[in-house]
Amino acid sequence: MASALQAQATDRISIIAAENFYGDVAQQIAGPDADVSSILNNPDQDPHQFEVSPSVARSLSNASLVIYNGIGYDPWIEQLLSAAPRPDRTAIVVADLAGKHDGENPHVWYSTDAISALANALAAQLCARDPLHASDYRARLSVFLRSLDPIAVQVAGLRTRFPTFAVTATEPVYGYALQTLGADVRNQRFQLSVMNETEPRASDVAAFQDDLENHRVKALVYNQQTTSPLAERMLAIARQSGVPSVAVTEMPPAGLTYQAWLLRSLDALQEALEK
Repeated sequence: MASALQAQATDRISIIAAENFYGDVAQQIAGPDADVSSILNNPDQDPHQFEVSPSVARSLSNASLVIYNGIGYDPWIEQLLSAAPRPDRTAIVVADLAGKHDGENPHVWYSTDAISALANALAAQLCARDPLHASDYRARLSVFLRSLDPIAVQVAGLRTRFPTFAVTATEPVYGYALQTLGADVRNQRFQLSVMNETEPRASDVAAFQDDLENHRVKALVYNQQTTSPLAERMLAIARQSGVPSVAVTEMPPAGLTYQAWLLRSLDALQEALEK
């Protein structure tokens, strides 16, 4: 029995997150009792252009717990996991926890419900694998969940101040946050075309442009991390028409926690709505 406890104390859990916002959540839950690393962690990198290196494959093969988004956002990690199966490895798929399926908006990390589900699932895994530190994992989970409260407070304040408002976006990166705010998000077919790297219909482009030029929306949300000529064109039209723009990213800037990242995006949206 003593040798088993010693093994538990020395065999550290290795957690690898496909994206750094999930890695940040994992680090806040795991604390010093597990090793956490993220594969995609450069906010200047287009995540859709990511190419797997041999070092990434080796690191992933040694991980005890793997966190990734799912529903087509990071298919490369599923391929790596299939190529190097391990019976003692658990994969946590955040889109599955959020009840999302193929074809739906994959940017689930902008939903605090999805992030809360991830935190709970990860804490449960850590407690089961490392019972010696279970009380620490549970304590950090409680702290993390409470740290999401300011986000909920800010969302409630925005819903009170702006009970109805219309926005548009170049792609649905910020879609779940806008849904939580009760926004009327226009031009969704255009957004899906840009996200899927297909050419939007001419009628969808015209409708988007008309919304901007005739101020049918309070703001334009655009993905600052990945751009396309068409998205840049819509951003230019918004600026020419005096429609405020809100930059969002698929990954947080360096040094920002998940919570601070979401609060910053809500601040930017509030500033745009107030104009």
